[in-house]
Amino acid sequence: MSSRPALPHFALDPPAPDLGPALQACLDGKTKPVGSLGRLESLALQIGQVFGTLVPEPGTGHLLVCAGDHGALRDARGRGLSAYPADVTWQMVENFLAGGAAINVLAREAGLALHVADCGVAHDFGTRPGLLACKVGHGTASWFDGPAMQDSECARALSNGADFARGLAAQGVRVLGFGEMGIGNTASASLLTHLLTGVAMDDCVGRGTGLDDAALAEKKRVLAALADGYRGEREAWSVLAAFGGFEIATMVGAMLAAAQSRMLLLVDGFISSAAALVGCAHAPALRHYCVFSHRSQERGHAIQLSHMQVQPLLDLDLRLGEGTGAALAWPLVRSAAAILRDMASFESAGVSKA
Repeated sequence: MSSRPALPHFALDPPAPDLGPALQACLDGKTKPVGSLGRLESLALQIGQVFGTLVPEPGTGHLLVCAGDHGALRDARGRGLSAYPADVTWQMVENFLAGGAAINVLAREAGLALHVADCGVAHDFGTRPGLLACKVGHGTASWFDGPAMQDSECARALSNGADFARGLAAQGVRVLGFGEMGIGNTASASLLTHLLTGVAMDDCVGRGTGLDDAALAEKKRVLAALADGYRGEREAWSVLAAFGGFEIATMVGAMLAAAQSRMLLLVDGFISSAAALVGCAHAPALRHYCVFSHRSQERGHAIQLSHMQVQPLLDLDLRLGEGTGAALAWPLVRSAAAILRDMASFESAGVSKA
């Protein structure tokens, strides 16, 4: 727990540990060889524990896409951290609102309810249908001159996410997925990953939006210098305030509050997993509520997954973000829940056991 009184604390317990044996017996009693549905069975077990029942019904899944800008990308010292200009953040938010982005297509196909949040984009959208007003500021401050967020800003972003998740929980929503948009946020996620795992900075940095070899080498140099100059505590809220983004902090708050409400979380790739990594550093039980949808091509993602001791469902060479992996994983979640809930047992079907 952080010593800062201005930042919230989220108490979180593991989900229904006593139900594990009954869930496993239920799965083993289905009309199939024991364990023959592989990862689908472990996913079903996790869903049953999170929901606290042998007959889970996920209902309609919801997906939150958080958008925010990073001040370091508008700083001359940080403009080489992305292959795209910072204005792409607000332009892509417009694309989300128009329904034309990859996540719009995949969410529609999967039957997910999509929510887009302006958590801190350096652009004024005004009041727009379909856009959640969660703006803390017009982008974070530059890491080169101090922390990305003041404590009060970080606390506000965390609270914005928590309030959104609690609102969904009050409506009976059981599953919340996460995606993001923010030019420069792979650099932010790399710094968070290094500082929270202790793995060498060089191993936490990838190509992001598609940097060539020379640009990647420069990105590594810049981020290594920033990490070496960090003198703060290596705990969740200190690291998040120093190098996070408003979109990442909003996801952290939403993840922790959703888990407190016993919701299942669909985590996308590198950036969303950075938010989960921060959340797990604050409340380790968070990982039990998270389904890590896929293994990203971004180099540091494997480090995050290993540190949290979790295994992703899919490996499709994705590196887009936006929640695309979470949308693709949603049908697997529904299938796993249906196996546990609807599949006949040997006894009910009158089938002989082995």
